[in-house]
Amino acid sequence: MSYVVTGASGNLGRLVVEGLLERVPADRITAVVRSEEKAAPFTARGIRTAFADYNAPDTYANLFAPGDKVLLISSGEMTADRAAQHKVVIDAARAAGVALLAYTSATGGHDAPLTEAHRATEKTLAASGVPHTVLRNNWYSEIFADGLDRIIAHGTLVRAAGDGRIASATRADYAAGAVTVLTGEGHEGRTYELGGDHAWTFTEFAAALSRLCGKEIAYHRVTPEAYADVLTGAGVPALYATILADADASFSRGELAAVTGDLSRLTGRPTTPIADTIAAALK
Repeated sequence: MSYVVTGASGNLGRLVVEGLLERVPADRITAVVRSEEKAAPFTARGIRTAFADYNAPDTYANLFAPGDKVLLISSGEMTADRAAQHKVVIDAARAAGVALLAYTSATGGHDAPLTEAHRATEKTLAASGVPHTVLRNNWYSEIFADGLDRIIAHGTLVRAAGDGRIASATRADYAAGAVTVLTGEGHEGRTYELGGDHAWTFTEFAAALSRLCGKEIAYHRVTPEAYADVLTGAGVPALYATILADADASFSRGELAAVTGDLSRLTGRPTTPIADTIAAALK
């Protein structure tokens, strides 16, 4: 039996592998990557590697073994049919008879562009007969701390989230939750709504950034349409700008505000405050 992590070379995948190394021997971990270059850091530490691609179903044939516990990290290819990509892994897991497949889904509205593929994948999982756990992750805190230098330079944080709250957590928090599920028992058939212990607003974010950088940062509220224009003006492709503006609209509606405590209960520790993420980014 092996603990198999797809997308292991990504930001979340690497942290999951690190967490697994603290609990199980390296030779019981399989990191699924797409190239020799991405495999090198894992093989150097005695971790088994496998080469597979969500877009190439044949690469997943015979990758899993009976009794494996698999973490399917969702595809980040927003222009692809992500539900179909995930089905490739689910079908291979079913054929192999894995003991558990945990899937990194997302919290939020069922018809939002960012969650549509996740809900479709959850339905595929439910119909597959594969023992599974759904990990509905809220947003990664690190995403909001990206590009702080530009915000500080302008002294303004422009968003379309109104006064909506976001119960984000760090990738390390979510990775720790995934490791607990993979290495523990009794998680089959469960859907966890994972997120931070405190749901924050962009007003709070701007206040924390002001305190940490020593410069007053104002939070400027705009409409989703105006925010999309700001993003495209900064060079963000139109498709992604629309998706991000829609996400801010969902924040304003409170769709990412729920604090369930599932993540801190799984990990046995508090989640990382947003101010800590901002401080880490500034360093």
